[in-house]
Amino acid sequence: MKRTTTAFLFLSFLFLVSFDQAEDAPTPETVKPNILLILTDDQGYHDVSYYGTSDIRTPNIDALTNEGLRFDNFYANCPVCSPTRAALLSGRYQDYVGVPGVIRTNVHNNWGYLDPAVSLLPDMLNIAGYHTALIGKWHLGLESPNTPTERGFDFFYGWLGDMMDDYWAKRRHGINYMRKNREIIDPPGHATDLFTQWSVDYVKKQAKSDEPFFLYLAYNAPHFPVQPPDDWLAKVKAREPELTEKRARLVAFIEHLDEGIGKVIQALKESGQYDNTIIVFSSDNGGLLRDEANNGPLRDGKQSVYEGGLKVPTCMVWKDVIKAGSVTNYKGLSMDLYPTLVEAAGLKVTHPIEGKSFLPLLRGNEMSDAGRPLFFTRREGGRTYGGLTIQAVQLDGWKLLQNSPFAPQELYNLKVDPQEREDLSASEPDKFKELNALMMKHLQEGGKVPWQRPGE
Repeated sequence: MKRTTTAFLFLSFLFLVSFDQAEDAPTPETVKPNILLILTDDQGYHDVSYYGTSDIRTPNIDALTNEGLRFDNFYANCPVCSPTRAALLSGRYQDYVGVPGVIRTNVHNNWGYLDPAVSLLPDMLNIAGYHTALIGKWHLGLESPNTPTERGFDFFYGWLGDMMDDYWAKRRHGINYMRKNREIIDPPGHATDLFTQWSVDYVKKQAKSDEPFFLYLAYNAPHFPVQPPDDWLAKVKAREPELTEKRARLVAFIEHLDEGIGKVIQALKESGQYDNTIIVFSSDNGGLLRDEANNGPLRDGKQSVYEGGLKVPTCMVWKDVIKAGSVTNYKGLSMDLYPTLVEAAGLKVTHPIEGKSFLPLLRGNEMSDAGRPLFFTRREGGRTYGGLTIQAVQLDGWKLLQNSPFAPQELYNLKVDPQEREDLSASEPDKFKELNALMMKHLQEGGKVPWQRPGE
């Protein structure tokens, strides 16, 4: 029997009210499709070989683009972890659900508290009859009521916290955040290998079930510390002897990750589930430049609201629905996956969200992102941020951003300046004023939502 949570009760009511509408929601299969959502951590926009990056080999991720749809303009909601994950799972802007910044162990340096009343993607898919699982990184709360099995997931096998200080020891600040549901566990092995094997086991088990499944496979890799297995590093160094030590380590780390993704896809194929599974691959933000990540020609990287911190490699596969080898320039955000996958499962979202379904795009129809403002925000502490926000808004190719709370705002025309080199804030005052008004309204709305745990 499914668990009962506040969000689940609320959505159950909505479902009963809108049942007739839900039956009409677009569902291209008579049998509901399984959903595999793969999210990597800090993978750079061009740290995949399908963009022609010459020093890296990602054949399994490349295969997904060959068998499905490649998004060349897909954006993470935020340039850091927790906010993007909150947006992805809620379909809302992260500051509208209480996660404007990174959730951390230390409450004095914690910048988010996921609203317990917000419906998450597994809640909705539970209503649609799915078995829901999270394997890997959660990073949206360390204790009740914000643990995975209290927020809609039937099964959790992975890492409750943020980064790991070591991929073999699997600790953060000396604390073991590895869990199987609510049980503290301490399995040996590299975290990437563990998450891969647990996902393979889950896929094979679900092949024997009549329930469709939703597996959210959230790897910690390639987030620092960059720790590839020794044999993978040796292989990359032998093949690419000109690489720096840092770059070689990151390339090996990602190639090891790519092999894990391939094993999970192979398990789908061997168990006969591949043809009826929607596969999503994306990253939670851009690559970290100090680890020598490759964000292509884009400016900057992780932690920045320049394009290199926000644009991420993304693709989707759905056999016989998505045209193999297709490419789109449509601008989507992490939060758009929520309504897209809910509708693909046969339901409609009837409560307010900012995410926009691109299911028609998957089915080969044209979609336009014209006229849609896209907002990116992050709140953070320390001397760099001082508890304030950095932010950006995009609209029809124009982008206004403030990459430091203590620096002026900058305006760019991405259509002619995708590298964000020429600041037009002085020469385009009307466009500056238009975008600034949008950004201020967004920040005001986000400011209405508490982002600290009550009593702390």
